[in-house]
Amino acid sequence: MDIELPYGHGIRRLVLPDGSDLRLLRPTPPPDLPDPLGTLARAVDAALDTPEHRGRPAPESVAIAVPDETRPLPVKDLLPVLLDRLFAFWPRLAPSNVTVVVGGGLHPALSRAELDRTVPPTAARGCRVVGHDAHHSLMTDHGRTSRGTPVRINAAMGKAAFRVVLGQVDPHQFVGFTGGSKGITVGCASAEMIQANHGGLFEPTARAGVLAENPVRQDLNEAGRLIGIQLAVNVVLSPAKRIVWLGAGDPEAVLAEGAKVCAGVYGVALDEPFDIVLASCGGHPKDICLYQAQKGLNMACQAARPGGRVLLLAECPGGVGDEVYHDYVRRFERPADVLADFRTHGFRMGAHKAYLFGLSLDSRRVVLDSALNVATLKGCQITAGAAQATLNAWLAESPERPRIAVIPNANTTFFHRPAGQRAPEGGENK
Repeated sequence: MDIELPYGHGIRRLVLPDGSDLRLLRPTPPPDLPDPLGTLARAVDAALDTPEHRGRPAPESVAIAVPDETRPLPVKDLLPVLLDRLFAFWPRLAPSNVTVVVGGGLHPALSRAELDRTVPPTAARGCRVVGHDAHHSLMTDHGRTSRGTPVRINAAMGKAAFRVVLGQVDPHQFVGFTGGSKGITVGCASAEMIQANHGGLFEPTARAGVLAENPVRQDLNEAGRLIGIQLAVNVVLSPAKRIVWLGAGDPEAVLAEGAKVCAGVYGVALDEPFDIVLASCGGHPKDICLYQAQKGLNMACQAARPGGRVLLLAECPGGVGDEVYHDYVRRFERPADVLADFRTHGFRMGAHKAYLFGLSLDSRRVVLDSALNVATLKGCQITAGAAQATLNAWLAESPERPRIAVIPNANTTFFHRPAGQRAPEGGENK
């Protein structure tokens, strides 16, 4: 019995014994949109053709937030259509008055070459393209949310008269779902804003698939209202990275609709956890670095019983991906030590990734197949291993036929359970 799992830009094939007790944890996505770019043009036209925008003069300045290369959103295809519709709606709007902000939250600042790769000149339509730096970019202040989060965003976005966010609705391990205002309220936010907001990950309802009751998500929604975001364009992608849904309009309304679609695409019922979980982050760019791959491990561990085994495939060509996380995790010998220190000293960005890793590593037996060397992973408290050899060893150790789950897109898959059934201990953000 062969299974194929995404790995970087390719696949990895694993062989299991015939007759294995195996379940594929993968929802069936809806069909692709037959004309996504045409759908985008019509959706933007409809969102702009409202009493609020119709007949108003062209804004003095427009800023559009787009994600960096760690997200699979097809910016190169979508942005030109969005810009063309804005220029058609406001013929007097000049490209020189439009700024595209590539927002990566706390990701390292992008070089000019990386910016051009994310938003090529042909896609920019003559507009200025800048990269966001959460630590060094000039910021504007927009007050505080009711939870006390300081709302500070990139000045290129904050000073614009008309703000647009182009993003993707995906499950997120503690925000619930990406999308809506997040491309600005995290993607273009200051480091202190992100840290204050993400401190809510300790809350029990801060988990994948939860929207209305999620304090982290609701804080971002409130921040978006304080900033004033006039237009959100969001898509839902299939596991094959093709657009299955697209919406445009008010950020919270678009998010609510997109989250329903996203839950149908990536939400999987889970009645009983498994002995062995074989998972892939979903390939590039979901496995671009260890920092991003953690999301897949979090989701995969939710499908494994406490003490169960989790094999994660993540190429990680970009290395660890965050020096703050790397420096912090190397201070400790065991995941339990990380958890104790983090809970004692409170939330800190970068260190929080070690905490999230620790939740999985402390409760499951995890092996990672990646391009990272053994010493680097050992410093991150992670066991390195070749996928097939690891699987063979686990099967040989099992006295009975183990229950095996296969998750091809762990970074975006999330699990829901029958009412009253608790999640496996250590698998979620508690």
